[in-house]
Amino acid sequence: MQQGDEEVGLSAAYLLKYDYKRTLGPILTQFFTGLRDGRVMGIRAADGRVVVPPQEYDPVTGASLSEMVEVRDSGVVKTWSWVAQPREKHPLDRPFAWALIQLDGADTAMLHVVEAASMDAMHTGMRVKATWAPERVGYMTDIVSFHPEEGSYE
Repeated sequence: MQQGDEEVGLSAAYLLKYDYKRTLGPILTQFFTGLRDGRVMGIRAADGRVVVPPQEYDPVTGASLSEMVEVRDSGVVKTWSWVAQPREKHPLDRPFAWALIQLDGADTAMLHVVEAASMDAMHTGMRVKATWAPERVGYMTDIVSFHPEEGSYE
């Protein structure tokens, strides 16, 4: 379509929406209920490994999983990335690290936040412990963050 010397395209307003909710199912319900109760739950895979957060199906074989296993709320930083200037939607309003943390009793790592004094205080192999929210509701944010355990390495 042309308007004067200018070519004009057609346009229409469009709103993309996802108007549905996903139910948690039996496995994730146990995980989030555990968080509400101050416990971290994983699931035993077919090969005996404990996966945290739990999955409904074995990541290797695809078989259904059901054996829930409680793990500790402390563990080891496997890798991390420092956030010097948090943005509005970040979980903390001060510098922090995103880290993959392998909790004691788990064979996989989960992503969470580590509150350390500075980037220099962070290192792969450091031990961290969960800081729990005083009032928990069954969300991932029931663990506010992890903090370094004093002077310890794996």
